[in-house]
Amino acid sequence: MTKQILNIVTTHKDTEKLTLPKTKLKSGILDYAILLKPRVMSLVLFTSIVGIVMAPGTIDLFTAVAAIICIGMGAGASGAINMWYERDLDGKMERTRERPIPAGRMNPNNALLFGLILVILSITAMVLFVNAVAAILLIVTIFYYIFIYTVWLKRRTPQNIVIGGGAGGLPPMIGWAAVSGNVSLDSFLLFAIIFMWTPPHFWALALYSSGDYEKAGIPMMPAVSGIAETKKLMLVYTILLWPLTISLAFTGLITIPSGAIIGLLGLWFIRHAIKVKNSDEHDEPRAMFKYSILHLFLIFVVLLVDRGIQAYL
Repeated sequence: MTKQILNIVTTHKDTEKLTLPKTKLKSGILDYAILLKPRVMSLVLFTSIVGIVMAPGTIDLFTAVAAIICIGMGAGASGAINMWYERDLDGKMERTRERPIPAGRMNPNNALLFGLILVILSITAMVLFVNAVAAILLIVTIFYYIFIYTVWLKRRTPQNIVIGGGAGGLPPMIGWAAVSGNVSLDSFLLFAIIFMWTPPHFWALALYSSGDYEKAGIPMMPAVSGIAETKKLMLVYTILLWPLTISLAFTGLITIPSGAIIGLLGLWFIRHAIKVKNSDEHDEPRAMFKYSILHLFLIFVVLLVDRGIQAYL
């Protein structure tokens, strides 16, 4: 994978030679932390921990912590390489122009090197301290986010978020595999929930940040297919997400009462999508975007609480 990442260095426009030039730029610890995309990482780590807790079997504390650290490093590596590759886009967007590279606080080569080191460390440690299945899934996640989403899809198609959501759905599967050494229907459902949640979440963001994306030339759905079509698709995806979430109760992963709670959370998400579809105000997409984060978080909280109650009983 490292060789593949290095290959795109020579093809990406405005890319400097892969050397570490002398620079007067001062990059602090905070800048390297920003490269890791901590908000994204927090969700990745949380869903992976839920995957570990929900998986059948047992895992010792050392292996569990090692798996979580490896997943975090892999997510951080993907974020750093993403910021290196998209530095030209980040400089054009109000939301991202203060990131370390476009703001001029970090040399792009340093960000790339940082990401590559984390890729190697995360995969190597996952193989050595966890298991091969979890390591393979981690490799797929990193490859998916860097090459499929960042390099291939994001600049080319409004389906970037739809297909690219696969990378975000894999962490709970990795956590599950860290314990069980395999994948199952239940772990795939955890993946599918995040995969189906991703488009309406990011389209809500795109609706009230469409100007930013247009300036950067990113073909988000509102700019390509129109606002009305985007709102309709948001409603479709939130409706399709609902049976996926409650299916966890029917596979036996959680109890029926917990499934009912998740179902109610999903109906509230659908309500947000309906309000967005029927409104021309920017406040509704913003409200849906904020609730979507809470929605996914609460789904996984319910899973944890349900497992805790079952263990206690």
